Amino acid sequence: MNIKPIKTKKDYEEALKQIDTLWEAKPNTTRGDKLEVLVTLVEAYEQKNYPVGPPDPIESIKFRMEQMGLKQADLADAIGGKNRVSEVLNRKRKLTIKMARELHKRFNIPAESLLG
Repeated sequence: MNIKPIKTKKDYEEALKQIDTLWEAKPNTTRGDKLEVLVTLVEAYEQKNYPVGPPDPIESIKFRMEQMGLKQADLADAIGGKNRVSEVLNRKRKLTIKMARELHKRFNIPAESLLG
């Protein structure tokens, strides 16, 4: 097993190619162990070079609305009226802590997503 740290984009791309060829490897085999190590190295490289920031609060709300089949009117009680929902979703009014708490409580939207 010839595995080395991923330091460059070229190393990263080569590791991805190797992962692709090993994808069907069975766990606890030489190939499976190599796959596991490569995936760990790739994840570390991606976290360092392609960090993912916190989700946008408004996009989080819209995503949950889509998931649950909700309309803006369904959020009125949690946010404070239909007009306020429209203002928040169109970024004309900021989401308050009180609104975030209600959205979290009623629609189970992760608080971290709402606080951005």
